[in-house]
Amino acid sequence: MKKNSILRAAAALSLVMGVGLVTVSAAGASSRHEERHALFVETDSVSANSVISYLRASDGTISYGRTYLTFGLGAVASGATADPLASQSGLALVNGGQELIATNPGSNSISVFSVDGARLNFQEQLPSGGTFPNSVASYGDLVAVLNAGGAGSVAEFRWDDHRLVPLSAQTRSLGLTNTTPPFYLQGAGQVGYTPDGAHLIVTTKHSTDSFEVFSVSGWGALGATPVTTAANSPVPFAFNFDNAGNLVAVEALDSNVSIYRVNADGTLTSLGSAGDGAQALCWISSSKGFFFGDNAGSGTVSSFTEGVGSAPVLVDATAATAHAGTTDSAVSPDGNFLYVESGGSGTIDVFGVGITGSLTPVETLFNLPVASEGIVAS
Repeated sequence: MKKNSILRAAAALSLVMGVGLVTVSAAGASSRHEERHALFVETDSVSANSVISYLRASDGTISYGRTYLTFGLGAVASGATADPLASQSGLALVNGGQELIATNPGSNSISVFSVDGARLNFQEQLPSGGTFPNSVASYGDLVAVLNAGGAGSVAEFRWDDHRLVPLSAQTRSLGLTNTTPPFYLQGAGQVGYTPDGAHLIVTTKHSTDSFEVFSVSGWGALGATPVTTAANSPVPFAFNFDNAGNLVAVEALDSNVSIYRVNADGTLTSLGSAGDGAQALCWISSSKGFFFGDNAGSGTVSSFTEGVGSAPVLVDATAATAHAGTTDSAVSPDGNFLYVESGGSGTIDVFGVGITGSLTPVETLFNLPVASEGIVAS
């Protein structure tokens, strides 16, 4: 892609509002919130990274619980404003939700917590196997960490009696040409296992505008080299999967959703693309047969579904209006609520998800530290 195309995407993301750091309120949780349901958000602070815990009520509302240090450092991707990690799944619930893993891109490490409802207990900090870790995925007892700095890499770990152990010889270079910290439009954006665990997928954004697909053996061994498939449009950023195991990806430059069939040999077959006409569609969540894309440059959420042959279909280009610098999002396990993080404004918008894919505003919290990224619901 030409340089002016990159600048076009950069300009879209730079439209987000720059505001000062807002201190998180330490108000006590309401009695209506149940301790077994939580929302976790990573701050990515360059001085002391932490995870903020919120208690979630049955009506979707949240209240501040506690802030937990990761004992690592956050960092900011070069050129990023609202999204310091420039990724999806920088914070992840793993091992059946029993543990939470936070990425520490400033110290090239990951932090592991055990989860007890909305409470976290720090367990350990481990080297990430590369530089600028920004995304985590899991399948069964396997965990993969994406390192976006420099040439980029993926490193695999395995659970052993609630301890995370690096797998020997299971680190693979992505062979990218990049810096550390990576430029936010070029560093790798997300790592994820396919629903059947047979493949591990990485988006490489504008470094190669492609998907890198590694085979995964029954005991977790990664293929020596990935199978590369070019994205339908530039800057493939993040992805999810549909009920059939197809890859549902967002491609930021043209604000497209593209769906691909994952073949047994690691190749991808395009099933179609659809755009929302917004700016910088970079993150995606799913619920009730619908996909919700977060548009960083527009501060909105768009909705998509699948049509004939699993091709994506735009349902509503502005399914919801969030706040400037809309970034990552998370869906509650029951699929009834969507939590949208806006790192450019320091907010979390909560929406109810209807059976037709409609999004109904529930509440907005304004006390999130600005330029934080990484969110997950339990």
